[in-house]
Amino acid sequence: MLQPEDLKLLEERGITEEQVNDQLARFAKGFPYLKIIDAARQGAGITVLTPAEEAQAIERWKKYLADGGEVYKFVPASGAASRMFKAMFEFVDGKEARPAEGSPVAKLLADPDKLPFLADLNAACERLYGKDVKALIADGREKDVIAALIKPEGLNYGGLPKGLLKFHSYPDGSRTPVEEHLTEGAQTAANYSGIVNLHFTVSSNHRKLFEEKLAEVVPATEARTGVKFNISLSEQKPSTDTIAANPDNTPFIEDGHPVFRPGGHGALIENLNDIDSAVVFIKNIDNVVPDALREPTIRYKQVIGGYMIELHDKINEYLQALATGNYDHRLLEEMAAWMKERFSLTDERIAKMNDTDLAVYLREKLDRPLRVCGMVRNEGEPGGGPFIAVNPDGSASLQVLESTQIDPNNAEYVAKMKTATHFNPVDLVCYIKDRYGRKYDLPKYVDPNTGFISSKSSHGKELKALELPGLWNGAMSNWNTAFVEVPIATFNPVKTVNDLLRPAHQG
Repeated sequence: MLQPEDLKLLEERGITEEQVNDQLARFAKGFPYLKIIDAARQGAGITVLTPAEEAQAIERWKKYLADGGEVYKFVPASGAASRMFKAMFEFVDGKEARPAEGSPVAKLLADPDKLPFLADLNAACERLYGKDVKALIADGREKDVIAALIKPEGLNYGGLPKGLLKFHSYPDGSRTPVEEHLTEGAQTAANYSGIVNLHFTVSSNHRKLFEEKLAEVVPATEARTGVKFNISLSEQKPSTDTIAANPDNTPFIEDGHPVFRPGGHGALIENLNDIDSAVVFIKNIDNVVPDALREPTIRYKQVIGGYMIELHDKINEYLQALATGNYDHRLLEEMAAWMKERFSLTDERIAKMNDTDLAVYLREKLDRPLRVCGMVRNEGEPGGGPFIAVNPDGSASLQVLESTQIDPNNAEYVAKMKTATHFNPVDLVCYIKDRYGRKYDLPKYVDPNTGFISSKSSHGKELKALELPGLWNGAMSNWNTAFVEVPIATFNPVKTVNDLLRPAHQG
């Protein structure tokens, strides 16, 4: 099936022929739906801390940093902004000369002074058309304004990465999400030496733009915040690309060679695995707010960080007892009960185990990567989010699931999904070293049965694309997971450009 020159291509990417065959087989058999016990909720998988417990967690986090604890901030930032401007492209490329009343375009241009990129857009419009934004709108030339915003000859916002668009206005200018993450990092993740370790994952075609932006803004941000930044960038590794398939599950060929596509954000488990830090915060590039509205973000970063360290303290205490043999049946029962309470870990086999087998089992379950995920209460339609799910070994524990992982034809599961009280805002903190300070090999903790198959096209031809188990979904399936409720004020994503008009981004 694969030609000798194709095998050479695989070798250059770091992909084996066996991996390709496994991926093609996966297209044919698909991915199984997960078996779920229930949606996680308060008292059953989601921890709601009292004010006193929050204060205790914050103090534990501050002590961790004061004791020289390692911390990194990891921001997936490779996403293009094109989807932010879908309605804008439709207007520019459509037949309507003026935006319809109440349309996204009309709302965006209703008050240009609210646009954080207005100064740049004015300059682009003056250069292209000899008039500023407001003058063009007055002339009924909204299409020219939007073209200047999204097209390559203007600001090219439709072709840039989301992290490099201007999101928030300040008296001294506007800031991009990259700059807001720098500032947030200074306020939440500065180590004992006043250094903020910050890692962005970027696409190869935008890497130079990120490097240029960072070179421009880091000195000023250091001066403003009083910290030093240690910033690194990485790209999805070619070895995590997946082969594309035809509808009949054979390799999709273009120009005589099989086509490979990026494996989705689940590929970033390899990038995370390269981070040399015990603690890593993970948050999406577009979930940022202006300075004036960041207090809840700062507080709950400390809360989930400190709560995780408290969990880690107890895990180390139990692992020490197991390693030295300093335990009895009562303590083993306490460990199992604690894991059920904190991680919703249940397993019918536990009751049948003798003490020796139970000690081995608990040691294996305790000695693995740990994460605490902030969870926000639903304010819209329930869907993917926090669930108690059955693992491949038969145990059940907390998992972040996408709605596509739940069988839509299973009425019981659909009903459980509709009762979900919380959703996943991608706001998590991880502990990825063992108690001896050795890094866990994170790819070993991925559940390979939790990927996705989606329909795409290339040059008008239909293809199937395979996405690896998601970074905070299947790639972390075999971690210890705790869910903590955080307020909606910590979740302010920008999915469309009109979201920048919301109060959370106007400051």
